Amino acid sequence: MQYTYHTKAAIPKTPPWKIALGDAIRSASELLEFLDLDPKKIKYFEPKNSQFPMLVPRNFAARMNKNDPHDPLLRQVLPDTEEKNTTPDFMPDPLQEFTLAQHGFLKKYPNRALLITTAACPVHCRYCFRRHFPYKANIASPGQWDKTMQHIKKNEDIKEIILSGGDPLSLSTQRLEKLLVSLTHIKSVEVVRVHTRFPIILPERIDQGLLDLIVKMNLPIVIVVHCNHPNEINNEVMEGLQKLRSTGSMLLNQSVLLKGINDEAAVLKKLSERLFECGVLPYYLHLLDPVAGTQHYKVDDSFARELITTIKKGLPGYLVPKLVREIPGELSKITIA
Repeated sequence: MQYTYHTKAAIPKTPPWKIALGDAIRSASELLEFLDLDPKKIKYFEPKNSQFPMLVPRNFAARMNKNDPHDPLLRQVLPDTEEKNTTPDFMPDPLQEFTLAQHGFLKKYPNRALLITTAACPVHCRYCFRRHFPYKANIASPGQWDKTMQHIKKNEDIKEIILSGGDPLSLSTQRLEKLLVSLTHIKSVEVVRVHTRFPIILPERIDQGLLDLIVKMNLPIVIVVHCNHPNEINNEVMEGLQKLRSTGSMLLNQSVLLKGINDEAAVLKKLSERLFECGVLPYYLHLLDPVAGTQHYKVDDSFARELITTIKKGLPGYLVPKLVREIPGELSKITIA
């Protein structure tokens, strides 16, 4: 089947999602003012001139509770002074990815490989496991795509390609299309998986051009969204996820277990139920990767197991995410519960 590089819907010069990103909140003080919070009563800092600056779209900030310093969405994105505390157990590259990536190509497991497509994200989550990643030297940029595709072709055991980043939906629909079409020309590739936070943070990204592209692809598309708390899902998010589901794509969710944010059985149960309403199945609940600057989010393994045991009593099995940890050198994620 011959593929044509045209989508049905006209793509505006500056899509609404890009305009929203351009208007995002980029300082802690501005976010606190937006939420009517007194900065003198909050532990925070301004990550100026850092590798990991602050970025919070107003759409996402609007879902936070005003006058609430403990809001679970706020705590995911506000730079806490505890980030500056150091411990030898938390390091810049705990998953040992820095030396594995070549031209954005990263192979950690048999039969599948990951492409670092971009450094850009719609939001900067403070627990990010790639907050220290050297993106400049390790992105599958358009100028390197030929080399990247050659890497994939040489590894004929690779059946699935995972688009990651940053966030692959930060790419324009046109650039995403070229990348996806390049993958369709590799005989060994049978599935493409897209890991993205965009449908949760900026549902405007789920526009007609993107939907048309997904429908027209010759490869099965699995979309793994990242949602940690039920408060992240409003009507716009639900509508966007349902549109993605209507393309025939499989929709899964992965969360990170975060202290003081979603480490309650009732919260996790409600999250699974809300996701199911949107056509999304819970997939993984990740134990925190020990990345430098994130130690204050850590939940103990034993307590995490208790949470899973509790939610199993109130949910059908298909709505209970697997509690997992990534360990460098292992052939897959390690299931804890």
